[in-house]
Amino acid sequence: MGAETLILVLLIVTALGFDFTNGFHDTGNAMATSIATGALKPKVAVTIAAVLNLVGAFLSVEVATTVTKGILNIPSEPAELSSEVGGATVALTIIFAGLVGAIIWNVVTWLFGLPSSSSHALFGGLIGSGLAASVSINWNGIVGKVIVPALLAPVIACIVASVGTMAIYAITRKLAEKKKEDGFRTGQIASASLVSLAHGTGDAQKTMGVIALALIVTGHLDSDVAEQGLPLWVIGSCAVAIALGTYLGGWRIIRTLGKGLVEISSPQGMAAEASSAAIILTSSAAGMALSTTQVATGSILGSGLGRKGAEVRWAVAGRMAVAWVTTLPAAGLVGALCYWLANGIGGMGGALTIFAILLAACIWMWLRAQRHKVDSKNVNADWDPSNSVIPAEARADAEPKQQA
Repeated sequence: MGAETLILVLLIVTALGFDFTNGFHDTGNAMATSIATGALKPKVAVTIAAVLNLVGAFLSVEVATTVTKGILNIPSEPAELSSEVGGATVALTIIFAGLVGAIIWNVVTWLFGLPSSSSHALFGGLIGSGLAASVSINWNGIVGKVIVPALLAPVIACIVASVGTMAIYAITRKLAEKKKEDGFRTGQIASASLVSLAHGTGDAQKTMGVIALALIVTGHLDSDVAEQGLPLWVIGSCAVAIALGTYLGGWRIIRTLGKGLVEISSPQGMAAEASSAAIILTSSAAGMALSTTQVATGSILGSGLGRKGAEVRWAVAGRMAVAWVTTLPAAGLVGALCYWLANGIGGMGGALTIFAILLAACIWMWLRAQRHKVDSKNVNADWDPSNSVIPAEARADAEPKQQA
């Protein structure tokens, strides 16, 4: 197996790994509020989300097209590759290093229970590795399709959810509280399902776009993805990867979104989910690689602002905002470092080295997370403001062991 083929295989495996982390990292976008209000049991919620993510991945390729053409200006012709990039092997290394940066940032933020954007981690990783390799960056595409939507989406989602929540409470003000909660819990199942479908439509395509870009630079796929479409195995494998990640459930993220931002009720949950679904589906149809995390978080905050007397934990929101701002540069820095390392070693050895680093980092963070595990059993435990992830009883159980 030549270096180019090996790097392509590792890249596809790593891309599917990113898709998997995207699934468990972003499950909370769809199901956190339904789990928090009791509309759905935790395991049922992630199962529904997984199935609908799988279905959503087959609905469109608009976002995938944005990823292939809107981030890196990597030539698709062999002659141009050789003169401008250094050949297909170097182009693959750029994409591969960017994926490594994205996955590492995803797992770091999952460890701390921070719902950062998987989409921006991916774009940041690719931009960082592209800059390290002196590849032309499509700044117009990034500004128009990534940065501007990133700034506007959470604000729009917050406003829409806030107005929706106020309208719901105004319309149902004469209903008994129990009837209101029971009715909207049923509605939450539908609205949360729509968010899951929207998430699959948008986020699975980003990985499809990365794999398509790798296939284009190696001559296995025509550059006009919008016209020719993607191979079925690319769509299917990405759909399965994101669905599996979703089914396992990113409980640490679900806890932060469901319990940390707002003490949410069923009417608020339905307003937040309906707002998120409408915005995500609209952006996907327009080919905008929107962050579902930012949309969902903005919607949840809006549902808190729209209900009189609701508690909004601005300290938690502030930590999320810091994670949002640092995602692009942090993932970009890791992507750049990985490219420099892989390119310095060269060829097959360089690719295997950064792949080994990725595996080691992910295993270490997973083992660290097991010290204070968050799962379906304690995801709805009372929120402790002094800690953003771990339920208080879990820490209490661990303290005697730590003192001993």
